[in-house]
Amino acid sequence: MTRWLSVLFFLGCLTCLAFGQPVQSTLEKIKSAKTITMGYCEASLPFSYVSNEKKPVGYVIDLCARVAAGIQQQFGLDNLQVKWTPVTPENRITMVTNGTIDLECGTTTNTLSRQEQVDFSHMTFVDGGSLLVNTASNINGLSDIAGKRIAVILGTTTEKVMAEVLQKANIEVELIRVRKHSDGIAALENGTVDAYASDRVILIGLALTSKEPTKLALADQYVSGEGAIHEHADGAYRLLTRSDL
Repeated sequence: MTRWLSVLFFLGCLTCLAFGQPVQSTLEKIKSAKTITMGYCEASLPFSYVSNEKKPVGYVIDLCARVAAGIQQQFGLDNLQVKWTPVTPENRITMVTNGTIDLECGTTTNTLSRQEQVDFSHMTFVDGGSLLVNTASNINGLSDIAGKRIAVILGTTTEKVMAEVLQKANIEVELIRVRKHSDGIAALENGTVDAYASDRVILIGLALTSKEPTKLALADQYVSGEGAIHEHADGAYRLLTRSDL
């Protein structure tokens, strides 16, 4: 599905992250406190992860740093403190809506249901879901996973898409819900599951940093793409913001 090859989209305006009115509340809070709080995922390589120096790094972290620089320039702040707060797929939406963080810097897919709670930036990256497997498993696509155990992060668009695709294909598997990428890769490495489902680029990063990269491989088939998704996921990442930013 060539539609789901990785296509990079740079933000057209790094300081114009939200849509509609009002636009003052969160920005004025940042201006008054001279502080912006950024949420980040700790294991979403290469987009957002923790370096050996225990600092958040990655492609989306760089984007958010530019957002902070744009806000600092816009308000003429001599010093703008950037605070980084780790988030998970389970709590990232809540932490934005309750004001714990001003901006989430991760791999959150824009969906209709999420738009009812938060706003999104322009697209920052396009990807599709796939499976990470052991090289000895001979799993290349959906036709090979019947009766297998597939790990997926609870509450993500990947979980919803996997369930839909499996139902349409009339394939029965055991979906093992995990809470973070490290749990999924650990389950795959110790044989608790036969495959780990997530976005393809993230799976590449997880494989390259695993204990034995040569023993892991990407399945040939995308599990999300045209005809396989609906409101849940368009395969495009965006920065997550409060609706009043």
